[in-house]
Amino acid sequence: ERLSHIGPEEFVQAFVHKDPLDGTKTCFSEQKKTSNLEAYVKWFNRLCYLVATEICMPAKKKQRAQVIEFFIDVARECFNIGNFNSLMAIISGMNMSPVSRLKKTWSKVKTAKFFILEHQMDPTGNFYNYRTALRGAAHRSLTAHSNREKIVIPFFSLLIKDIYFLNEGCANRLPNGHVNFEKFLELAKQVGEFITWKQVECPFEQDPNIIHYLHTAPIFTEDGLYLASYESESPENQTEKDRWKSLRSTILGKT
Repeated sequence: ERLSHIGPEEFVQAFVHKDPLDGTKTCFSEQKKTSNLEAYVKWFNRLCYLVATEICMPAKKKQRAQVIEFFIDVARECFNIGNFNSLMAIISGMNMSPVSRLKKTWSKVKTAKFFILEHQMDPTGNFYNYRTALRGAAHRSLTAHSNREKIVIPFFSLLIKDIYFLNEGCANRLPNGHVNFEKFLELAKQVGEFITWKQVECPFEQDPNIIHYLHTAPIFTEDGLYLASYESESPENQTEKDRWKSLRSTILGKT
């Protein structure tokens, strides 16, 4: 649903500060309409912090481990249906320092499934594993018999980065002055694929309780996450102890 609101013109307005074929004439400078694109990036960030918050909140180690295992299962389901953006948000939330430092908690988690998912989203080789999985999902979508098989939700920040570097890294005109059609065809291909993906109707029934939770559940700031993390598992070195003391003072008003 969130993906469907983003128009292809938002990619153009996000990156093209000048007329694509005129080096002097500015366009879109007066009003950049990229609100849906920006809202989707904020949504990704919210999911990261929501996952980290839910893991750091429980007081007991066993409960924290259960929350981690729950989100590993959610992430695996995201991968299976082709929702790579939420998959990456969940993995990013689990890899935030306040979560990853909880060694006693992680020792209670069956991590094999998590490492497999992490491997799929490994940035090595310009996200080679993810790009391979994305191509597989895109192919499945083309030959799909059901809406569920048509779902492709790309890791959105990387899609934006790809389009940005394609736009900025390639000249609009060739040395002979001709239009660089190869560049514009590649841009059109990438944005065109996105348009196809965003038009897929969601085959899942919405659960009002889950929607309400995702929208309204309180999330900690980075400082709040660190404080919760230190309260759960004590600081291990002097740097962490100093930070814990500082956070207790500023957030809780305690010394």
